[in-house]
Amino acid sequence: MTARLASPVEIYQIKVTLRDSQPLIWRRIQVSSDTTLAKLHRILQCVMGWEDAHLHQFVIQGQQYGLPEKDHIGPRTTKDERQYKLGEVSPGSQFRYDYDFGDNWVHVLLVESTLPPQAATSYPVCLAGARACPPEDVGGIPGYEDLLEALKDAKHPDYEEYIDWIGGDFDPEAFDVNEPNRLLRAMR
Repeated sequence: MTARLASPVEIYQIKVTLRDSQPLIWRRIQVSSDTTLAKLHRILQCVMGWEDAHLHQFVIQGQQYGLPEKDHIGPRTTKDERQYKLGEVSPGSQFRYDYDFGDNWVHVLLVESTLPPQAATSYPVCLAGARACPPEDVGGIPGYEDLLEALKDAKHPDYEEYIDWIGGDFDPEAFDVNEPNRLLRAMR
């Protein structure tokens, strides 16, 4: 990350897209430039609908940011996400947020613009989005596609198993912007 001169606090508008999802699963958020990457991780968990049950990392200009292992042996390549702020990322930049290294959920974050803070708005905020977040531990995009295929047909051999596993009905098209904003309000 390269440092850039900025006003004391700007608002970053970011489009978050779950890579390889078809149709696209995405969210548009606004976050303060003084937000650490560690807090951005918690924000992304809220707006995407994840449960924070797995490891994660950010990849910005080829550099990894996350929580360095305490018992790590050898050279450390992951920088501590608690020490870096969103304001160090340039507007127009694109970077990655990887969640659950087994399922390999890769999110592409595009800094669409920077804006002055609005007095009547509490940040972070989710402005919009599309489609439900896949369930945790479904097996990445291929597993999610298998789940969706099975749920289309009650006679599918895996239908009952998936219904039991996800705890009932699942609507992949469902997204209500109020739910992530409720979680974000609780985080503030």
